[in-house]
Amino acid sequence: VQLQASGGGLVQAGSSLTLSCAASGRIFTVMGWFRQAPGKEREFLATTHWPDQTFYADSVRGRFTISRDKDKNTVDLQMDNLKHEDTAVYVCAGANRLGKIMSAAGYEVWGQGTQVTVSS
Repeated sequence: VQLQASGGGLVQAGSSLTLSCAASGRIFTVMGWFRQAPGKEREFLATTHWPDQTFYADSVRGRFTISRDKDKNTVDLQMDNLKHEDTAVYVCAGANRLGKIMSAAGYEVWGQGTQVTVSS
């Protein structure tokens, strides 16, 4: 079972970027995105759970969109109007539980993370 995140990079403030997380070996009922900036705790961003429900942290609601492709077993995070404070390592995670999961402790499998750097 593996999660592979991709799509990070260096962008200017105000730009958009889409991260993708590919799951292999298992289909998760819940998938989420987190981020961790240097010196800060891991922060919940968004989650999608059966049947196509989504939930966002207040800090990104309206700017970030999580979406899932069940055929490809991937979950994307579209990030719009990026800000310098969005700079962090972004990590995807998966779990086989019911309902939304906002706590990192609720996830069973984690990807390796992808760096997003937003220049001001």
